[in-house]
Amino acid sequence: MEKVTVIGGGLAGSECALALTARGVPVRLVEQRPGGDAPAHHTDGLAELVCSNSLKSTNPESAAGILKGELHTLGSRLLPLAEACAVPAGGALAVDRAAFSRSVTEAVGSEPLIELVREEATFIPDGPVVVAAGPLCSDALFSAVSDLLEAHGTPGSLSFFDAAAPIVDASTIDRSVVFTQSRYGAEGEGDYLNCPLDRGEYEAFVEALVGARRVVQKDFEQRDLFRACQPAEEVARTGVDSLRYGAMKPVGLVDPRTGSRPWAALQLRAENAERSAYNLVGFQTNLAWPEQRRVFSMVPGLENAEFFRYGVMHRNTFIDAPRALDRTFRVPGTRVRFAGQICGTEGYVEAVASGLLAALNTYADLAGAPAVDLPRTGALGSLVAYATDPATVDYQPMHVNFGLVPPLDGPRRKKRERYAAYAARARADLDAWVAGRPDLFPGAARP
Repeated sequence: MEKVTVIGGGLAGSECALALTARGVPVRLVEQRPGGDAPAHHTDGLAELVCSNSLKSTNPESAAGILKGELHTLGSRLLPLAEACAVPAGGALAVDRAAFSRSVTEAVGSEPLIELVREEATFIPDGPVVVAAGPLCSDALFSAVSDLLEAHGTPGSLSFFDAAAPIVDASTIDRSVVFTQSRYGAEGEGDYLNCPLDRGEYEAFVEALVGARRVVQKDFEQRDLFRACQPAEEVARTGVDSLRYGAMKPVGLVDPRTGSRPWAALQLRAENAERSAYNLVGFQTNLAWPEQRRVFSMVPGLENAEFFRYGVMHRNTFIDAPRALDRTFRVPGTRVRFAGQICGTEGYVEAVASGLLAALNTYADLAGAPAVDLPRTGALGSLVAYATDPATVDYQPMHVNFGLVPPLDGPRRKKRERYAAYAARARADLDAWVAGRPDLFPGAARP
């Protein structure tokens, strides 16, 4: 088949490339690192996770869990690699990000149909193309994308700010203060470390957090920030108790030193299988690096913590997909398709899913088959329908969620029953759809 150019070696691009080659399609995968400027990345590995290391819930009756099930059904190549690199995270799938990136890089490197080109893409080439460069693509490439969209009569982009949390050296955490426990679990058991704060410690911490020097010196409007990754100081700015009812909620925790629930607690989640590094859960930040050291050292147990990586904040750019792209994320009238966060489909697993969807649609184009039209009752199908619906106004980055799926027929149900019914309907509809599209899953590509 005709060679496909995939621009970007992140989650979406890597999944797209591997899914195409599984169907016999040769791929030229273009990745700018290590030579290009990548402000949020730290390595030259493919599929590097730059924010959290969590891929969210594994509960099969949650929206995130349904999406993972759909990826398995559709034959995702990256999701099994992520599961093989899992670290303890309660009911979530969190990965050792270095091991995961290494495994994806090895999978791509060992595929004979993939030509991995390490250079910056400065233009969109002829032929079938998938642009999966992420929301931080280079200025030259984004200029080419903007020119393409404007040439076809659609607006170029919108922007929002995204942030990542700090990572600390596990050996520098004071374990005489910090205790191991998952919420509602037994003392000394669980996948999280907890830094307990009393009321005075918490209020002093919040005051310091709000008053600390920031890198981007502005008070953000809510539309500037992606809600799932708001900097902790912006959350704290909405009220002194905001963090205590959010990322620092102490519900279900017992401080073994006092035998009671702390006023607030900052949780730490393992970054790797060895548990030698932990990230500060929910503490994405825009603080200057010296301020991060000063403010986070006020948290009991982190007084002498050493940072492997400080939190960072960066501007993300995404396409106004409902007006710029068709239902397959293709620019109408071209052979150029988009995948990943540059489309405004936000989230790690969503990026993998959009890369797989781009591969399926590109393969369908090459094979002369009908486009992929996933059931809208599923997690991915409903997200795609939202992201490509011209009626969607004020388009903002969106995760999969039950607010996007069609309502259930019949009487009202309690939430748990409703989510179980959503999951059962999604599985049944996708299984039936896959059974009706054997053309998309030939040979080794069949799920």
